[in-house]
Amino acid sequence: MKVDLLIGLALAAASLVAMATATRSPGRRKHKEVFLGESSKFNFGGRIDYKLKRQDATKSLLIKSEQLLRIEEHDFAMRPGFGGGAIPVGIDVQVESIDSISEVNMDFTMTLYLRHYWKDERLAFPSQNNQSRTFDSRLVKKIWVPDVFFVHSKRSFIHDTTMENIMLRVYPDGNILYSVRVTVTALCSMDFSSFPLDTQNCSLELESYAYNENDLMLYWKNGNDSLRTDEIVLSQFFIEHFQAFSGLAFYSSTGWYNRLFINFILRRHIFFFMLQTYFPTMLMVVLSWVSFWIDRRAVPARVSLGITTVLTMSTIITGVSSSMPQVSYVKAVDIYMWTSFLFVFLSVIEYAAVNYCTTLEEMRKMRRGNIPSTFNASQAMAFDGCFHDNDMELTPFPRMAATLADDPLTSPSPSPDIRPTEGTRLRRQRSVRQNVDLLVNNSYMIDSYSRLAFPLSYLLFNTIYWCLYS
Repeated sequence: MKVDLLIGLALAAASLVAMATATRSPGRRKHKEVFLGESSKFNFGGRIDYKLKRQDATKSLLIKSEQLLRIEEHDFAMRPGFGGGAIPVGIDVQVESIDSISEVNMDFTMTLYLRHYWKDERLAFPSQNNQSRTFDSRLVKKIWVPDVFFVHSKRSFIHDTTMENIMLRVYPDGNILYSVRVTVTALCSMDFSSFPLDTQNCSLELESYAYNENDLMLYWKNGNDSLRTDEIVLSQFFIEHFQAFSGLAFYSSTGWYNRLFINFILRRHIFFFMLQTYFPTMLMVVLSWVSFWIDRRAVPARVSLGITTVLTMSTIITGVSSSMPQVSYVKAVDIYMWTSFLFVFLSVIEYAAVNYCTTLEEMRKMRRGNIPSTFNASQAMAFDGCFHDNDMELTPFPRMAATLADDPLTSPSPSPDIRPTEGTRLRRQRSVRQNVDLLVNNSYMIDSYSRLAFPLSYLLFNTIYWCLYS
């Protein structure tokens, strides 16, 4: 019976073990199916690529980089080599474009690639093939970088399309390349005394904000070759040359700082202003001279022509002034515009003088009785405001007296009571008052002299102007 009892207990134990095994098997199978479902993206043709699965470590790549560079082991709020000499930081600039130059705001906008070079032994890492590692802006925020800023900048920003345009490259020996793509609007002190025949000298200045020359030494990485430019074409300026040089800046509270300069010279294209300003101004001045060939009795024609040229010159001057800064000195274009305006204005004044002298001449003829009795003065002046030569008898300019043509030694001397006939040419030089009286009595001579004096004077002015400012 003991034997039968032991056999029964053994069978019962075996059945319990079989039931427990059957109960755990569906769970294991289900877990395996779930695992295969999660790993289905590594399944090629029904097989699992376990090698590819083991290499998928992108989620922990940044953590591995921080561990490789030992970022958590150092205090990167302090500069490299703190307590020792100044850390040298090389600068390399590539100018991509000059976006705009504003004369009104006296500034320029430039887009450039700014590259920094320095060595931080705290970021050195072992490497068998001596390959560098490249990172983006996420790692830049966790290490020390130079605090370079643009002096006299008004606005600046780092491009962030599609990501922030920041690149950090770390070499195994601790050398670092830090590059950013930035657009900056900076002040340019312009001198417009020769505008628009001017040449402007602008500069972009770089400097460390917190570290003076005892802590950080800025220098051009490759000397004069540290500044490179793409082919830049501007609408109103021609870039003569770029130049890179360095210097020092002193602040009374913090000391001396290294400063780098990007200097470039801009020469303005004159052709645009010739078409928009100078040629129209010349034409208006020449047009004002047309009135000298118009009959002095055509008052409406000459007055309307003079007023039109004056108003046109005022419009041109206003347009030029609106596109320029309000400076306290005279510009070259102001000299040309206002001198031309003076010529146009004098042409109007010239006709006013001609009209006035003509009126005086005709009034004298009336007092001398050289006007027919049927002449109606009010009707003659009703149309244009002056007397008409065809309505009255105007004595022509008398010729030289015949007695003066003879030898003055043989001809009898005139009696002291006899005066020369009005308009007689005398051998002695006439006084200024006599010349004025001659012009008043012969008003047509004013137009005759103006036809020659105005063009010659304007030609002389243009010769002096272009020789002085060109």
